[in-house]
Amino acid sequence: MGGAALVLAFGMAACGSAKEAGGGGTMTPAGTSPGATGGTGASSFKIGLLLPESKTARYEKFDRPYITQGVATLCPACEVVYANANQDPNQQQQQVDSMLTNNVKVLILDAVDAKAIASSVAKAKQQGVKVVAYDRLAGGPVDAYTSFDNVQVGKMQGEALLNALKEGGDPKRGPIVMVNGSPTDPNAADFKKGAHSVLDGQVTIGKEYDTPDWSPDQANTQAAGAFTALGADKVIGIYSANDGMAGGIARAMQNAGVPKGTPLTGQDAELAGIQRILLGTQTMTIYKPIKPEAENAARLAYDLGSGKAVQGTTTVDNGSGSPIPALIIQPIVVTRDNIKDTVVKDGFWTVEEICTADVQAACKAAGLS
Repeated sequence: MGGAALVLAFGMAACGSAKEAGGGGTMTPAGTSPGATGGTGASSFKIGLLLPESKTARYEKFDRPYITQGVATLCPACEVVYANANQDPNQQQQQVDSMLTNNVKVLILDAVDAKAIASSVAKAKQQGVKVVAYDRLAGGPVDAYTSFDNVQVGKMQGEALLNALKEGGDPKRGPIVMVNGSPTDPNAADFKKGAHSVLDGQVTIGKEYDTPDWSPDQANTQAAGAFTALGADKVIGIYSANDGMAGGIARAMQNAGVPKGTPLTGQDAELAGIQRILLGTQTMTIYKPIKPEAENAARLAYDLGSGKAVQGTTTVDNGSGSPIPALIIQPIVVTRDNIKDTVVKDGFWTVEEICTADVQAACKAAGLS
């Protein structure tokens, strides 16, 4: 992890019971217990947490609890009001409206559609509510941002794919297929930009797709069509922008008869992706340590809600006219050789979670036990 991360020494904070709240979808206020320690306790306000979807494992398993714990540590009396948009930009706009009505002081926003949410960000500003763009850089007058170096993610994916192709000979000996992320996600554009900066001129791109909603099913359909058009035995590699889509692509590869071991990239270090790497049906993934990102978001939200000026390690521009202070974290490439020293060492996944019955032999061969 790069030095750009703001790593906070958060303790574990106990969370109180959540109750239902109104407003356009899944939204619950999660209070924190009076016994939480480590915060100042000097102020009390509401922080809205808006996550984009739940199909990707990280949001409910990691992002939500890490952010809630971080806020509880900094401000035991603060309340985190949570909403998940289920990949629906209209629902997310409604959830912002509900939170503004609910008198939140700060929003931590992971946008479904960065452009569509800009009007909601502007509405928040008009009402004096601060906005922390989380993981994806939302449009509008955002006050702070934390994420990963997303162009670097794409470069790492492209380099891993290119290196794997070179191991088999001339990287232009056959076509590759590129399956990019959602066209409404600015991160997807950065991943694509980074990958192309490495691959362009070095490989032959036979087919390329942008995938609405990062849908694994859509990626499966796209890949199957590409294999039919190009020839399953002719394709020499597949760029997948994340692990969820790589799962759909891996199924298409198997069904079409693409030779086993054909390079396939991914991102997010999802459990299924790690298992495919061990089984030899995926080449690599990108591990983005979520805890420091979540802790950054909690700190930024607390500082903004407390009236403090925030400073990043850099600034970013979303076209709103003002530089946005940003805390950027460096991603990490994960292959079969460093699973133990990355996702297992950090407690992201345990050996027991990874090494299910169908993966045990591969785990043993990789030294995971």
